[in-house]
Amino acid sequence: MSPTGTPASPAGTSAVSASLPARHTFRSVAPVLALCWLAVFFDGMDVSVYGAVLPHMLDDPSLGLTPAAAGAIGSWVTFGMLIGALGTGTLTDWLGHRPVLVTSVLVFSAGSAACAVAGGPAAFGAGRFLAGLGLGGLMPICLSTVMEFAPPGRAALATGLLMTSYHAGGMVATGLGLTLAPALGWRSVFWAGVLPAVIAAPLLLLRLLPESPGVLLAKGRTAEAHAVADRYGMARPAPADAPPPGAKSRLGSVLALFRPGVRWATPLLWLASFCGLLLVYGVNTWLPQMMRTSGYGLTSSVSFLLVINAGGIAGMFLAGRTADRFGPVAVSALWFLLTAAGALLLGRHLPLGLTYVVVALTGIWLFSAQTMVYAAVNHVFPPADRTTAMGWVTGIGRTGAVVGPWLGGVLAAGGNGRLGFAVFASAGLLGAAAIALVAVAARRSRG
Repeated sequence: MSPTGTPASPAGTSAVSASLPARHTFRSVAPVLALCWLAVFFDGMDVSVYGAVLPHMLDDPSLGLTPAAAGAIGSWVTFGMLIGALGTGTLTDWLGHRPVLVTSVLVFSAGSAACAVAGGPAAFGAGRFLAGLGLGGLMPICLSTVMEFAPPGRAALATGLLMTSYHAGGMVATGLGLTLAPALGWRSVFWAGVLPAVIAAPLLLLRLLPESPGVLLAKGRTAEAHAVADRYGMARPAPADAPPPGAKSRLGSVLALFRPGVRWATPLLWLASFCGLLLVYGVNTWLPQMMRTSGYGLTSSVSFLLVINAGGIAGMFLAGRTADRFGPVAVSALWFLLTAAGALLLGRHLPLGLTYVVVALTGIWLFSAQTMVYAAVNHVFPPADRTTAMGWVTGIGRTGAVVGPWLGGVLAAGGNGRLGFAVFASAGLLGAAAIALVAVAARRSRG
């Protein structure tokens, strides 16, 4: 018997089984979590870099960027993410996690390089769209991989730990905006976005990231699936855990999202993800400019982006541990409500020290509210449907990521930048209502 309670490994894997960790713990799957953490770190860095350098870009007359165009361009990257996420959810079950993840890393690095050499808004926007295609594919793969490898009962915490990297990347992007952009120009910051192709892609290509045991089982590579599961102390995958094989089954995987038991929960998760990503991308893109129009200085306005991402990191630990105890649906709903309250407070011109506190607290709630929507997917859908469900939840949610930056640009162009705080608060309230109804909808679908 293996340490997971499964039958002994087939011939050729006994040497591997003999050195298995005693239990399926965070330590046993640490290499997988670390590689996914690195990939999402660069995702957060690339997404946040636009908001970090946007004030410098608007002040650059040679680029010819207006607030309205800036909002539209902010939406282009998220539109690319929408396409990338919707396609990746099904492609990953077919081709495997690792090849699609490597391709995603290379594509968004190429997009960042295109932005660095762009001569005008149109070329810059094309580069952001290309980056979005890669970024959209990366997130659902890493999320579904981490949920599959997470120790039993710790999926929400593992998801929160993964998403700390997104905010660490956002903080690094903000730091680059505060240091490199004033000294070397805003283009230098986008060159930093090429680093994933140099650092992350080679590590993944060296096969340091294991393939999904469920995908291997679906491809008929049973011995390899068992070997991967044994290596990381996991229970061996059952046929029900594997995505259905064959290209024809891709449509069936999508239709399974509307079968009895989940047919009402699916659109509610989409709506909650829409609201969450509207908040995440709208705030990451426009917070510095909104705070600037509220009377704060340029340096303070950009530093608020650093503080809100620092709050986001703390929030991931708090939300993950709380959600593993009380459930991600309840935690996400409460976090959305607290985000709405924080956004309304930011709309008031408070003393600078108090403003930093409110920004940090808002970061604790805002980003992990959306992350717990992802964790809820793990509770609602069975393993065989999880990657496709995650791709569609993140993909449909990307429409919110398109709307958030665009809406911020419209408000800024009309001189109503401060109204954005009320708009973001409304999105928080709607997200809370949507995710709170998921549990009710799931019970009604089973009835």
